[in-house]
Amino acid sequence: MTPESNDLEIHSEAFLRHLMRRQLRLSIACAATFLVALLGLPLLNYFAPKLMSTRIAGFTLTWLLLGVLFFPLVWVIAFYFIKRSIALEEAEAARVQTASQATTTATPSAR
Repeated sequence: MTPESNDLEIHSEAFLRHLMRRQLRLSIACAATFLVALLGLPLLNYFAPKLMSTRIAGFTLTWLLLGVLFFPLVWVIAFYFIKRSIALEEAEAARVQTASQATTTATPSAR
């Protein structure tokens, strides 16, 4: 087995490393989004108290964001992460399968 063909196997180190690197980038992006939401609310309360005390649907903007919209935002982030992670795995598997099929069809069979 050559090093090139080893990269085309679904259980190879190269495949797993590449997939894990892409999923790490996704994880960091989702965590950064969560942290911006989590840390942004106190900062908005501190730097824009007049805006945050605005009443919307009977709630101050602070309580609307914290009590009503924060948890749906977390669910959206989690849903996006799961869907994107599955899509990354499927795309990697398809890439490896396509590359391995191209390699086997390009190699003449020994008779």
